[in-house]
Amino acid sequence: MGSTADKAKGLANEAVGNIKQGVGKATDNTKLQTEGKVQEKKGEAQQAVGKAKDAVKKTIDKA
Repeated sequence: MGSTADKAKGLANEAVGNIKQGVGKATDNTKLQTEGKVQEKKGEAQQAVGKAKDAVKKTIDKA
């Protein structure tokens, strides 16, 4: 998977995670809130992978 795809999937997971947290909070559903937090963290990690791939590619391109 390319860096752009990683970053896009990460952003989507982060957004869905935030929505789940909000709905969980509004409905007093702690399970949904927890799922949202986990999905948000997964999204953050995916974005970090994408950024790392970009950095590696830039380094290789400079060589």
